[in-house]
Amino acid sequence: ELTIAAHSKGPRFVQRIIGACEETTTGVTRLKAMEREGRLKFPVIAVNDAYTKFLFDSRYGTGQSGLEGVMRATNLLIAGRTVVVAGFGWVGRGVALRAKGMGSRVIVTEVDPVRALEALMEGFDVMPMTEAAALGDLFITATGNTDIITGTHMRSMKDKAILCNVGHYDVEVSVKDLEKIARTKRQVRPEVTEYRLDSGRRLYLLSNGRLVNLAAADGHPAEVMDMSFAGQALSGEYLLREGRGLRGQVLKVPEKLDMQIARWRLQEFGKKIDTLTSAQERYARSWRY
Repeated sequence: ELTIAAHSKGPRFVQRIIGACEETTTGVTRLKAMEREGRLKFPVIAVNDAYTKFLFDSRYGTGQSGLEGVMRATNLLIAGRTVVVAGFGWVGRGVALRAKGMGSRVIVTEVDPVRALEALMEGFDVMPMTEAAALGDLFITATGNTDIITGTHMRSMKDKAILCNVGHYDVEVSVKDLEKIARTKRQVRPEVTEYRLDSGRRLYLLSNGRLVNLAAADGHPAEVMDMSFAGQALSGEYLLREGRGLRGQVLKVPEKLDMQIARWRLQEFGKKIDTLTSAQERYARSWRY
């Protein structure tokens, strides 16, 4: 949002900016759209797309903190419940993995056939939200898109179904639709709002549809956030050195920086890894073998 806001200040302001770093999936998606339209006026490094970000922060960080937010908000048991995870990107994978590990049956909804197939191969059930709506006890959206759960879905949900979001803003669960179809509304816990429908069934919305891992818990553990912040810092340093010669485009984190962050984290764990010998490096580079 800051990068987009900077572009609204006019060319004089934008010309003073060397570059920027973006750490969120949604942010990178929007910046790539700006690049396609020729609207991006300075280079942006997609820190979100670094291996040391999405494989750890998005998957393990949100996977843990998302479920922690649900448990803190509700004080309910996850085991034995049917959890519907909307989206099987890195955030959705992490949430699905943690929910399964805590003893729940996990259903994944997706629009991408490859991700849906991957979810199926990982042992999760896969179906459209229109079918999953009647089966879920807990719904967690992780798509970065809007209107993932709408009034149509809500009308077919079980009594006491819980709805929450770990993906993007407060637009994934349509709070507007929920307000429209509810007969009464009351807050039952600090981060839990009960909506009673005309049918008498109750739906519980966590943290007003905002990011439950941030609103109801403490967010990601420091052990993964410091990897993401290292990516931000090293990418910023790279832009200071190289940014003036780069056009307005979305760039990947340089591989050597990504690998360095992983090495540092391994060192913190007290772990060492192998190194290729000269012969192995030659073999890997050659086509003659």
